[in-house]
Amino acid sequence: MTQLEAARKGQITPEMEIVARDEQMDVSLLMSRIADGTIVIPKNAKREMASVRGVGLGLRTKVNANIGTSTAFPELADELVKLKVAIDAGADAVMDLSTGGDLTTIRKAIIANCPAPLGTVPIYEVSANIVNERGAITRITGDDLLETVEAQAKQGVDFMTLHCGITKESIRRLRDQGRVTDVVSRGGAFLVKWILANDMENPLYERYDDILEIARKYDITLSLGDGFRPGCGADATDRAQIQELIILGELVKRAREAGVQAMVEGPGHVPMDQIAANMQIQKRLCEGAPFYVLGPLVTDIAPGYDHITAAIGGAIAAMSGADFICYVTPSEHLALPEAADVKEGVIAARIAGHAADIVKGIPGAREWDLAMSKARKARDWNTQIELAIDPVRARELHDRRSGGSDDVCSMCGELCAMKVVEEYLGKKE
Repeated sequence: MTQLEAARKGQITPEMEIVARDEQMDVSLLMSRIADGTIVIPKNAKREMASVRGVGLGLRTKVNANIGTSTAFPELADELVKLKVAIDAGADAVMDLSTGGDLTTIRKAIIANCPAPLGTVPIYEVSANIVNERGAITRITGDDLLETVEAQAKQGVDFMTLHCGITKESIRRLRDQGRVTDVVSRGGAFLVKWILANDMENPLYERYDDILEIARKYDITLSLGDGFRPGCGADATDRAQIQELIILGELVKRAREAGVQAMVEGPGHVPMDQIAANMQIQKRLCEGAPFYVLGPLVTDIAPGYDHITAAIGGAIAAMSGADFICYVTPSEHLALPEAADVKEGVIAARIAGHAADIVKGIPGAREWDLAMSKARKARDWNTQIELAIDPVRARELHDRRSGGSDDVCSMCGELCAMKVVEEYLGKKE
């Protein structure tokens, strides 16, 4: 039985109890939101997990970290280091996007070492294998895709990105629209090429009922992928993007009818003045399904700093209704990230999510900030560092140039504004 089916029957699962306690939400309210599909708990029924997480309405904004090998850097050891760095930095979920090396072995090791929800993009494995075996992505079959989805489910994957909204119709709209960057999603690009080369419908769309059967069996949460997400600000909110979203909304409804949990992925590169509208359109078309966004990146001119452009967009998106932020690292658009990039990406996304949680009234968000403010007023450096989103970095910066004082920092020293006025503002007449 899936979490969705249990919720509809009024059954509170152990996972619901964990999420309700962590989120300070009444478990009956949580259960009702799982039942209506506005909250999901990505957890494979066959897998034990130390850090169960809920994603959706009224919950803390969650952060995902992407790791995974490439053909240029296929070493598993590097990815296990990045996995640990991501979890230690506070990532709520991890996706294995590996395309190089022994993918089954790599995924098995990552699952074994990941205490949090683990996601994949099955078409990556299918494409890598078929290119090696048959010489071209266009030789993929529908059976190849379904067999890989089930094999990954058996391994314990908790959620899967499936680009079911790439269809002949959405491709027609893409062509009619015209774009600067065309298709920037790897999974989306693979399917566009396959559909056009074979003049056939997307197997992930055509055989969606078969996918639902597998997902229900293992309680896989479907993360319906945005293969036509905009790859630059100029392409944002165009007909191709919205056409795919319309299809995904229909697929969300079918998933719920089948007892399968589903969330929807979103853009991408979006100017700031379009972000709120994008969130509202998704929530309306997809009947309140949890929204999982990549950034969005608010400008295209900052390679090396795209964790910052994504954090700006992520904060606006989460404030406007997004539930799940996929981090972006400084390496985005440039290279496969290293461990240090992973940490920076996670922290930037967590800052964005927390800033939005303050606005959304998520329990504990304002309290965390208030505790920090009081520690600053008291010049209690140890407490400030403990409360910091990255205590290691905070301690490093403070101690690097402490100025020799335990009371004030080296920025202002004895001219510290709060110290200057505290004696008089606190003095009674």
